[in-house]
Amino acid sequence: MTRLASVGGIVLGAAMVTQAVASEPPVASPRVLAEDTGADLVERLGASRTAGSWIDDKGRPVVAVTDDKAAAEVREAGATPKLVRHSMRELKSATETLRSAPTVTGTAWVVDYRSNEVVVRGDSTVSAGDWSELTDLADGIGGFVRMERTEGTFTTRINGALPILSTAGRCSAGFNVTNGETDFILTAGHCGPNGSVWFADNRGNQPVGRTVTGSFPGNDYSLVEYTGGRAGDGADVVAIGNGQGVRITGVGQASVGQRVFRSGSSSGLRDGEVTALNATVNYPEGTVSGLIETNVCAEPGDSGGPLFSEGIALGVTSGGSGDCQAGGTTFFQPVTQALSALGVQLITSAAPAPSASGTQSAVAPPQAAAPGASTPISGEAGRELLARLADPKNVGPGLLVIGGSLIALVATRWIRTEQDRKAYQRYYSATWG
Repeated sequence: MTRLASVGGIVLGAAMVTQAVASEPPVASPRVLAEDTGADLVERLGASRTAGSWIDDKGRPVVAVTDDKAAAEVREAGATPKLVRHSMRELKSATETLRSAPTVTGTAWVVDYRSNEVVVRGDSTVSAGDWSELTDLADGIGGFVRMERTEGTFTTRINGALPILSTAGRCSAGFNVTNGETDFILTAGHCGPNGSVWFADNRGNQPVGRTVTGSFPGNDYSLVEYTGGRAGDGADVVAIGNGQGVRITGVGQASVGQRVFRSGSSSGLRDGEVTALNATVNYPEGTVSGLIETNVCAEPGDSGGPLFSEGIALGVTSGGSGDCQAGGTTFFQPVTQALSALGVQLITSAAPAPSASGTQSAVAPPQAAAPGASTPISGEAGRELLARLADPKNVGPGLLVIGGSLIALVATRWIRTEQDRKAYQRYYSATWG
C-alpha cells in the first residue's frame, strides 16, 4: 500500500510539473501583436484625440489620449489611458516640418509616444552650425521637440561578414518570401542595386540568387530571387547561431515597448525593445522613413537580418549607430510594408522542421542569421521552456511531491528489508537446539 502511494505521489508530482510548464505564460518574450495593444483604439479614436500606444513593463497596453472622454473609452476597452498635451496630429505636423527642411545627414527623428515628444537626434558627423540651425527650427515648432546628441554615426550596416556576398557588399539574409511561383530572400534595399548577384562564399562558388527589385532610399527593402526559383526545405526557419533556429509562423506589426529579437551574421542573436515607430533616418546615401526604432545592437554585416518576436516576423535590419560592445540604436524596415509593396507573402509552415536543401545550407551555415538553415528548432521556445522548468515558483510544489514520494519509497524499501531480516532471524533461531 505504501509503495503504491509513493509511486502515485511521483506520478502526481510529475503531472504538477508538466502542468506548470504547460500553463505558465512565457516571461522571456511575450507575444504582443498590434491587435493585442492599443493600436486599434488609436485608429478608432483618431489622430486628434490620441498620441500613440505602447506596452508597459507588465505587458499591458497604454494609450495616450488628449481628453477625459477618450480616456474613459480606453479604460472601458481594457487598456490604460494616459492624458497628454499634444495629439498625434500635432506630433506628425512637427515631423513634416522637419522633413521639409534642408536634409542634414547624420540626423534622425522619432515620435516618442511615452514622453509625448518628437525627439531629434544628431550623430557625431553633424556640424555645430547645422545642429544650431536645426535647434532653431525645433524651437520654432514648439517645446515638445527634444534635441539629443548621440555618439557614433547613423550608417547602413552593409559591410562585414557572411552569409551573402556580392560585388555590392555583404549582408545578412532576412526572411524567405514567395509570389506563389518563385521564392525570394527579403533583405535590406541598401545591400545592392537590381542585378546584384549573391553568393554564399567569398569565392563565388555557391550562387544564392540575384536582386530583382527593391527600394532605397525612401524605404529599405529588396528581393533576391533564388537561383532555380526555390528556397528549398526549411524556408520558414531563421538561424540564430549555435545550431539553433526559430520557426517563423506569421507576420505582424511591431509595438512600442515590445521585446524583440534580431539575428545577424556578424553579431548573432541579440534582443531588446521597440522604442519608437515611424522613425526617419538621414543616412549618407539618403533618407529612409517609416522605420522601427529599437535599442537592439547591430554591427556591420547584420544588414537585412530578421527582426522577430515569438516567431512573428517584424522587420529587416536597416542601420543605426553604436555596436554590440557599447550598445546602440538600430532601425528596421517593417516587413508588412515591404510585403505589401512587393506583392509577396512570407513563407511559413506549421509542419515539423525539415532539413535544409543544398541551396539553403549554403545560404545559412550554423552561425549565420539566414532563413532555411539546417538547424533544430529551438530558439525562443526552447529558452522559454528551460526558463519555466528552472522557475521554483512553477515547478517547486511538483518537485516537492516527487522528492517526498521518493523518500517514502526508499523508506518503505528499508523497512521491508528490516522486517524480512528479523523474520528470518526468528524462524531460524527457533530451530537452533
